[in-house]
Amino acid sequence: MAIGPIDNSQRTAAKVAGWSGLLTFAIVVFANFVLLNPLTVPGNAAATSQNIVAHETQFRLTVVCFLTYSLGVVVLLSALYVTLKPVNPGLALVGALSRLIFAFLWLLSTLNMLSVLRLLSNANYLQVFEPDRLQAMAKLHLGANFDDYYVGLPFFGLAATICAYLWFKSNYIPKGLALSGVISSAWCVICAFVFLIFPHFNEIVNDWWFDFPMAVFELVLSFWLLFKGIQIRGQRSEVRGQINE
Repeated sequence: MAIGPIDNSQRTAAKVAGWSGLLTFAIVVFANFVLLNPLTVPGNAAATSQNIVAHETQFRLTVVCFLTYSLGVVVLLSALYVTLKPVNPGLALVGALSRLIFAFLWLLSTLNMLSVLRLLSNANYLQVFEPDRLQAMAKLHLGANFDDYYVGLPFFGLAATICAYLWFKSNYIPKGLALSGVISSAWCVICAFVFLIFPHFNEIVNDWWFDFPMAVFELVLSFWLLFKGIQIRGQRSEVRGQINE
């Protein structure tokens, strides 16, 4: 199917996708590795709970960052849908809906974190529970973020795979970049499903490598869309060939 000319709405949407892709990446990295991870002590519910209570504002800032990330993902999927809809409306919609499911699961993470704060709030109605039990339940709710992410990861990977395929088909970006996106995103989907079935799979393939190649593609793509934009690359050579004839 021939791809029609790129209109101004697509060019604007591509720029928005570039900005939102970079900002969401920065927000989620900052929230997880700068704000949240220093508060968590693996295997120690009491120490984790004490850190959260002592740094409640930092923990609440993490919640706000997660909410902002979810909003950013919605902006990103909307921009990608506008950009890629002319290539294949059906696939562009499936990709957008898949990424929307991922955004909803990040909202569940924020609810889990608010539940952690409630359990550690020393409210009167919680006095019927022993402190160590409350700390264990808080740790349980915090650990549920891990489940939310890995349930959402196949949807994110599917969305990225579809979008990368549409990028490849459209010639809006270099085909090599688009092809790397198809491969890395499909790899993420496969790893996520295998991990959900076989939880010790991450002893064979480190779970960092499930989504890292896809994250690199999404980051490079965001920079490309922001600074290079989109264009139909095959048309120029075809036009030149017709002129020479």
